[in-house]
Amino acid sequence: MTSPTKSPVWHPFTQHALYDDFPTIVQAEGAYLHTDDGRRILDAIASWWVVTHGHCHPDIVRAIQAEAAKLNQIIFAAQTHPPAEQVAERLIALAPEGLSHVFFSDSGSTSVEVALKMALGYWRNLGAPRERIVVMEHSYHGDTIGTMSVGARGVFNAPYEPLLFSVDRVPFPAEGQEQDTLDALERACREKPAAFIVEPLILGAGGMLMYPPHILREMRRICTKADVLFIADEVMTGWGRTGTLFACEQADVTPDIVCYSKGITGGALPLAVTLCTPAIFEAHYSTDRSKTFFHSSSYTANPIACAAALANLKLWDDPQTRERLASLCAMQERAIAPFRNDSRFENVRRCGTITALDLKVGDAGYLAKIGPKLLTHFNRRDILLRPLGNNIYVMPPYCVTPEDIERIYGAIAEAAATRP
Repeated sequence: MTSPTKSPVWHPFTQHALYDDFPTIVQAEGAYLHTDDGRRILDAIASWWVVTHGHCHPDIVRAIQAEAAKLNQIIFAAQTHPPAEQVAERLIALAPEGLSHVFFSDSGSTSVEVALKMALGYWRNLGAPRERIVVMEHSYHGDTIGTMSVGARGVFNAPYEPLLFSVDRVPFPAEGQEQDTLDALERACREKPAAFIVEPLILGAGGMLMYPPHILREMRRICTKADVLFIADEVMTGWGRTGTLFACEQADVTPDIVCYSKGITGGALPLAVTLCTPAIFEAHYSTDRSKTFFHSSSYTANPIACAAALANLKLWDDPQTRERLASLCAMQERAIAPFRNDSRFENVRRCGTITALDLKVGDAGYLAKIGPKLLTHFNRRDILLRPLGNNIYVMPPYCVTPEDIERIYGAIAEAAATRP
């Protein structure tokens, strides 16, 4: 099949054979995207879960402009700069108590790769190397080789299976089956793996699957008792998505290693961090250079991205930010409530600012035939929603209005009625 496309751009997670054209976004503000042909699109998924306070927030824009005129990039090996130091200090103050060191990277995937390498390096440097990683069924941690290895196997990564390393898996703690997960984790920990990695409270790309804080707390207890490192992937769940700044707060747990990205700059620039406890850092701290943590990227701790992150962190100091977060949680709960009694949907759920519901269809899952039809349905209504097959989720920027929310759920109800 020959592609008729005029553009040389290859888009992510996009089957070009199913599209004739793409909208061209020329401007964004608040919760809206503006196209070159005059459309105004409501961003109901925060542009892939990254935009928190709204597109082009003036405080973040000003911080980027100021830093770009002062310091654009330096090598971060054995050098530092003020924005990185300030971001690290504020992160340690905000993150769960007990985390002490911040390693910068560029994306969610790389922050998880860093976490995995930290865990393996920790055990090796202690002289008791461990190689196995325990993961949760249906999880997603990124699209690099290491992160695909610790994620769910399926259509996303089937072509790359020869490159992936094997892991031990525990089942998702579905309602009524939570003990099965805990028992499986205990069994896996008896084999002394290096670490257990999990998305706290909600599994994102795996279908917006949600579980309660007490299960997260119990999983942490099991790992601590077995002397297995506990890695929390908060790339998506951080920065207010679950209703608190970080999901681990709700379980009152401190991971050994935690990953933050996406909303760390308010969605303005790519940046990620991996935080760890003193024990992880100290295992790599030595006059023996072979114990160095060997990881970097060219743009590690880019000053402009760090300036954006610092502006975002300052916004979280403003009580109005927390008030907007609480308001959105309430709006989402009111909006999703009627769908719980709608027989056309199942598994209607909410975690903080995130809602999800599954449209009842014959073929469920990411490749369900209804998926592209739903995408077209929402596009025609100038609403950016990207269903995961028959799973429709809503994760908007925190600046959305009640009218915006009403419009989003009206389009969802219409989709169920018309079955596009």
